[in-house]
Amino acid sequence: MAGPRAGETALNPERPEIALDRVALMTSFVRAVETGSFSAVARELRTSQPNISRHIASLEQHLGTRLLHRSTRKLTPTHEGERYYADARRVLDAIAEAESNVRGQEIPSGVLRVACPTLLGRTYLLPRVKAFLDRYPEVELDLQIGDRFIDLVEEGVDVAIRIGALKDSALKARRIGTGERVCVAAPDYVARRGAPKVPTDLKKHDCVLYTLLSSGNVWSFKDRDVAVHGRFRVNTPDGIRSAILDGLGIAYSPVWLFEDALLDGRVQLLLEDHLGPPTPIQMIYPERRLLPQRAKVFMDFVAEEFAHEPALNEGAVALLRSRWRHPIKR
Repeated sequence: MAGPRAGETALNPERPEIALDRVALMTSFVRAVETGSFSAVARELRTSQPNISRHIASLEQHLGTRLLHRSTRKLTPTHEGERYYADARRVLDAIAEAESNVRGQEIPSGVLRVACPTLLGRTYLLPRVKAFLDRYPEVELDLQIGDRFIDLVEEGVDVAIRIGALKDSALKARRIGTGERVCVAAPDYVARRGAPKVPTDLKKHDCVLYTLLSSGNVWSFKDRDVAVHGRFRVNTPDGIRSAILDGLGIAYSPVWLFEDALLDGRVQLLLEDHLGPPTPIQMIYPERRLLPQRAKVFMDFVAEEFAHEPALNEGAVALLRSRWRHPIKR
């Protein structure tokens, strides 16, 4: 029987680590990215730091590219390393899922990577992290809170929470709530500038603009779109909230962003009869990626929790209107 041809990786004696266990090398690399430390990976895998370093070097040699930037302080993936990490993570997740299915194990486990917008994460998700981790003790949660757009596949994120309609056909979505949008301003701004009666009146007002809004400076109401302008714009929801509370102008934002301020009178509801359609709050995930059990139970958990938050569901404005202490004069 003929032996292997020269250069065949699977049986190449010059690369025994690659030949013996590609999965082990992938695991070393993936955990090095996740922990930022060869020593941490060595402790986890019960081997030595030099062995982990050799594993990564062998993988880089096999792939013909550098995967990690090494410094005395930390490890960071190169651009190629980030792409390989996302793919390797999926491979390892698929292997773990397959083994779990064969063994009949249904206990969710492993690292779950979730991305969430800033204020939604701080206000509604972070307070529930302990309950989730207590319910699923074998799961590790890597929560990335921020408002920048992320590519789930490129960055190895399992699930992301997003506000707005899904436009990427390569993603799947599960609706977990609804954001009713409202126009609001501080009472001192309304006292100085007056309250708009119809959406087109906004053209004469200072509107605080959210620069990451997909429609730019165009606000959509139930019967028309209005191009608005203002002296201040910002790329985070908490920046919008702060500006409105400081009396800088009018915002058009999800009601949950100002729920407490509406209830205690720090902001007023404007154009109540002209508000646009509600905005979906969704969990998204790559269509072609195997969704691990830990992601499925996380989505179920969040959907159940958010269902009990009035501000995250339809009817939020009507409910708040019945509760706030300082009703709007019309």
